[in-house]
Amino acid sequence: MSVSQVRIALRNCGVINPENIKDYIARGGYDAMAKCLFAMSQDEVIDIIKKSGLRGRGGAGFPTGIKWETARRAQSDVKYVLCNADEGDPGAFMDRSVLEGDPHAVLEAMAICGYAIGAREGVIYVRAEYPLAVKRLQIAIEQATELGLFGENILGSGFSFTMRLYFGAGAFVCGEETSLMNSVQGGRGEPRLKPPFPANVGLWNKPTNINNVETYANVPTIIRNGADWYRGFGTEKSPGTKVFAVVGKVNKVGLVEVPMGTTLRDIIEGIAGGIPNGKRFKAAQTGGPSGGCIPAEHLDTPIDYESLIALGSMMGSGGMIVMDEDDCMVGIAKFYLTFTAEESCGKCTPCRVGNMRLLETLTRITDGHGVEEDLTSLENLGATIKDTALCGLGQSSPNPILSTLHYFKDEYLAHVREHRCPAGTCQKLVRYRITDKCVGCTVCARNCPVSCISGDRKQKHSIDQSRCIKCGVCFSKCRFGAIVKG
Repeated sequence: MSVSQVRIALRNCGVINPENIKDYIARGGYDAMAKCLFAMSQDEVIDIIKKSGLRGRGGAGFPTGIKWETARRAQSDVKYVLCNADEGDPGAFMDRSVLEGDPHAVLEAMAICGYAIGAREGVIYVRAEYPLAVKRLQIAIEQATELGLFGENILGSGFSFTMRLYFGAGAFVCGEETSLMNSVQGGRGEPRLKPPFPANVGLWNKPTNINNVETYANVPTIIRNGADWYRGFGTEKSPGTKVFAVVGKVNKVGLVEVPMGTTLRDIIEGIAGGIPNGKRFKAAQTGGPSGGCIPAEHLDTPIDYESLIALGSMMGSGGMIVMDEDDCMVGIAKFYLTFTAEESCGKCTPCRVGNMRLLETLTRITDGHGVEEDLTSLENLGATIKDTALCGLGQSSPNPILSTLHYFKDEYLAHVREHRCPAGTCQKLVRYRITDKCVGCTVCARNCPVSCISGDRKQKHSIDQSRCIKCGVCFSKCRFGAIVKG
């Protein structure tokens, strides 16, 4: 299967020296900014972004041009351009790679946005856990300022724009735009009610445009090549490309950038090389810890914003975690809910309390104490949280549970009816058993940490289930495949 990638956001990553601005300029860097400053009005810049159909690459896919236009129309003496570089999804490293490999693309785009909306200052909120990205952003800002590409009266145009960095301390909720702004202002990372939206009331109560790293990285190429060029990729409602961090049970882990509308199968079986060790594909989880799990029956679904939402998942920032037949979907849902419950800011009751109740129920199920009524409770409480949580992160937190309940209900039923984990990964439900393949070598008995295996040499052994701690040492040490779990 041959699938072509199209590099727009990642166009310079691995090609230029990100610590040398001359490399970026040699590949057309800052040409788009100069074009805007000397050949386009503010409204013309916004118009080309609107016509391109560029949608936000960090969340629900809101049209970027409309955001910019709203901030442009807001009346204020001070405005801000804000970049959300707080990439907190497990397994995601799209924004990090852009910042490390092509920092000037983001800086140039933020200056273009500043010109378009009438802002004089840009702020990048970047995770402190990304030291290389921070270093290269600092170098890029210094080099661009030295060349007069930032600062007062840029290139003699009369437009002034400066950049500064703020560091996030790793709070997942600060990926939500209002929480991020509270953090920049020195407050707790907590969301606030919307409206008003940041484009009208943002940083320090001033109009603020906020996009994430990948969204900004697309802007200079759109300005240089035009809206029609950009619409030549992707679909009608989701133009352009999307960067995914493909991790998990695939032969080739890493970043891919493909046109919107590319299918999951094209990415997983084509670009990522399929599932290793001859295993069967089971599900792909998209959209980070708040996304849903998509089963094999939907492998040929085109990837765009509307299609993923229809399947109970979301685009999010672009994480894609692939699972095979050895993964327990109940355990997967519990894993993601553990993360979101721990990362909840605690401001609203549905997220603070509701997710803990969901987690308690899932834990009871994976420990072998669940009952069938628990599944109804999960569905009802999950739906309530989606409808009542304060911010988008809380509203989407039940997605892993609701999607796995929908597509893999048989696994939940096995857990609550038979107290059995079909994948054999829920430790408290695992049962190790010695089969007739046993030759009595005694390796399992000699390595068992609690001495619960008995039997004479060259005779079939047995496991005392009442004493077994389900550590799996016997299973891993047996050379004859005589010990099975299930």
